[in-house]
Amino acid sequence: MATAYEDLMERVRDIGRLQTSLALLDWDQETYMPPNGVKARAEQIALLSGIRHTQLIDPQVKRLLDEAQTDEDDHVARTNVRETRRNYERAAKLPTQLVKDLAHTSTLAKDAWAKARAQSDFSIFSPLLSRLLELTRQKAEHIGYSAEPYDALIDEFEPGATSAQIEGVFARLRDETVRFLKRLTDSSTKPDRSILTRHYPEQQQRALSRKFAEALNFDFESGRLDVTVHPFCTTIGGGGDVRITTRYLEDFFQAAMFGTMHETGHALYEQGLPREHMFTPMGEAVSLGIHESQSLMWENQVGRSRAFWEHHFDEAARLFPKALGDVSLDAFYGAINTVEPSFIRVEADELTYNLHVILRFEIERELFNGQLEVDDIPQRWNVKMEDLLGITPPDDAQGCLQDIHWSMGAFGYFATYALGKLYAAQFFAKAKEDIPDLFDRIRANDHKPLLNWLRENIHRHGQRFRAGELVERVTGKPLTIEPFMSYVKNKFAPIYGL
Repeated sequence: MATAYEDLMERVRDIGRLQTSLALLDWDQETYMPPNGVKARAEQIALLSGIRHTQLIDPQVKRLLDEAQTDEDDHVARTNVRETRRNYERAAKLPTQLVKDLAHTSTLAKDAWAKARAQSDFSIFSPLLSRLLELTRQKAEHIGYSAEPYDALIDEFEPGATSAQIEGVFARLRDETVRFLKRLTDSSTKPDRSILTRHYPEQQQRALSRKFAEALNFDFESGRLDVTVHPFCTTIGGGGDVRITTRYLEDFFQAAMFGTMHETGHALYEQGLPREHMFTPMGEAVSLGIHESQSLMWENQVGRSRAFWEHHFDEAARLFPKALGDVSLDAFYGAINTVEPSFIRVEADELTYNLHVILRFEIERELFNGQLEVDDIPQRWNVKMEDLLGITPPDDAQGCLQDIHWSMGAFGYFATYALGKLYAAQFFAKAKEDIPDLFDRIRANDHKPLLNWLRENIHRHGQRFRAGELVERVTGKPLTIEPFMSYVKNKFAPIYGL
């Protein structure tokens, strides 16, 4: 006879199967679904979201949680019960109709956002954004919070984190970033970034993007690479079906190359989670911040390193002879590591990227604290861009409409990008200690040592540890901005002659 724990896990796995079915519908909408399918897709996603929610809050789940017996030494069972209880308690506070309304509205909103961005017209998106905000405020009130509504949303993506805690980290990060940015800006030595805006044919970009994903050990037998407006990674069937997307801009080399490496980093994490625990918390990622640490590490610490391009630059020059035929490795390395305020977050350099995230964090917080109205977002966005980065977007497509997240209803998500930068730097510093010849291996196009290190120290644990605990266990220190600031200073100072 099955135990309460075994019965509970079978229910949890069914809920996980529904969630990945929803992910498949979402992936299809972003890649191959015809435009006129959006209304039916909204109804499909709302229906499955309601069924998933109903299954999660079934009284039998609560009964099984109360009856499940776990051995003190069985960390798998204890993790699964702890995280299932957390998921149940959050979900049980939400009316199923609200869950369905959010799913339905966000599906329509993603379509409206894509049209608004294409036309750079915020008014196309604002009605559905207003509706999403209204529904998400209801969600925050149902879940509850001790200090402010935004905390209930942040906790979904970075469990245990609060607005006040993140604000404290971001204040130090902002001050240090602005201070170092001024030194770089004032330097008379600057790379030639225009190299990246020459003509790079899409066909060759596709070949190189795939080659990079393969080099980083993305398993194409367990995943695929497609094209979307906004790159993302999604898991359809545990580590056996992980899908990534990218976008190709023929006049900007970085978009596809580093976008692909970023999403590959996400995918490597998903492919490295223990498959024997698929559809349960032990087979899922710790948090979005930790997830971002994996993508950002492969994109930046590896993909933007000189060692990586010492191996790959000659091939890039062969594929793009008109764009790179007269460019040296030194010039190219400087170009991909240019620090310069820019409008688009996903195209920002490693240093100013965090200022983009801080801007979004502050705007979202103002929205949920009642300090900002939806119609005022474009103006507020531009004011903050000028304040933090010293530039003003020429239109909304390059301003408040650039990211898909709000149309997804993913409020509380953005902070995890900057947290991920900090986690990545701290993890990578430790990896270099543990793998003394790490850059030699990268130079030789051998990324297995780093991947194996990540699998051993991070991936295999699933949700066993909270993000803060995981960082301290792996690196011996709590999260701090110092490893990141040390990394960017050591990298950019020589490029800028400091």
